[in-house]
Amino acid sequence: MNPTSQQPALPVPAFERQEAQFARAFAILRQAIADHAFPGAALAVTHRGSLVAFQGLGRFTYNDHAPPVQPDTVFDLASLTKVVATTTVAMLLYERGQLSLDAPLATFLPEFVVLAPKHQQPARQTVTIRMLLAHCSGLPAYEKLFDFAESRDDLIRAALTARLVTAPGTRADYSDIGFILLGEVLAKQAGLGLDLFARQEIFTPLAMARTRFKPPGEWKTAIPPTEDDQRFRKRIIQGEVNDENAYAMGGVAGHAGLFAPATDLAIFAECMLRGGPPILKPGTVKLFTHREPSPPGTSRTLGWDTPSPTESSSGKHFTPLSFGHLGFTGTSLWIDPAHRLSVTLLTNRTWPSRAEQAIRQVRPQVHDAIVEAMEERS
Repeated sequence: MNPTSQQPALPVPAFERQEAQFARAFAILRQAIADHAFPGAALAVTHRGSLVAFQGLGRFTYNDHAPPVQPDTVFDLASLTKVVATTTVAMLLYERGQLSLDAPLATFLPEFVVLAPKHQQPARQTVTIRMLLAHCSGLPAYEKLFDFAESRDDLIRAALTARLVTAPGTRADYSDIGFILLGEVLAKQAGLGLDLFARQEIFTPLAMARTRFKPPGEWKTAIPPTEDDQRFRKRIIQGEVNDENAYAMGGVAGHAGLFAPATDLAIFAECMLRGGPPILKPGTVKLFTHREPSPPGTSRTLGWDTPSPTESSSGKHFTPLSFGHLGFTGTSLWIDPAHRLSVTLLTNRTWPSRAEQAIRQVRPQVHDAIVEAMEERS
């Protein structure tokens, strides 16, 4: 199946209507492409249950002959995996009584304590599933586990023995390592691989037909490349996960590995805006998407993030009820229940190297332009 061969489940608005309403948002993206913030982008905006913007801009690379990005081009989602797949699986298992949020991680993965130095074991015994979801487990943000892991099992063992860098529950520090371990817990509790369970229980019921881990080989040329990797894989990364730790795990991990088009994420966002049907209950969505009360000052929910008071990637108009997430490759998804609005922005800002950071300025500008366009119309 070609990853761009199906029409989205949400009706597509007329091109001329989109261009007129969201001219400023599209202009910001086109200028960012001209400035080499990223070579291409796909944007999907939903409002009050309808798809109101659905555009592809730019090309796969900066080469004038590279394929143009289509509205439904499949991208490497990077850390959007954490919310679209991993957190949603956690929600499902929580609803079904198969996952206790306050259960210690060591209940499911005893090696997390047993393999640690004795002086760290008491603290590690206090790390819970809730802490992993809320990014306050004390585990490090990121480590190059792939540098010394020769197999998936090696990498998981390395994650299990990663040192604690802060006392559990005391500080919110975004952690890939925590979500690697969370993914392993969820697969164990589901009795099925994270990729298979997510497809069966999330993507198929929502008709997210082009969302998957490990895209097939025939999709490769239809997916924008993310990086010319001269350090680790020594090749252009296209149609395979950019994140090295996820690659070392075979492309399926709790923190990265998912691929999807913007339209599939718009469907997912609408599910969340409706309160979860047909896959989740409204109470579960509310529990997981409201900001956690601790640690003090955290912006995190269970899995998601919320707008920061200043310099949020969601811009200045998304309400405090909003929740969203970013991905390292240049992806983002923000959802605002108060406005009944979602914005999916997918780019490959890591092409040809991950040094370019201009997307940090582009994201809030785009979100502001979209919200202001909606307000001008209403």
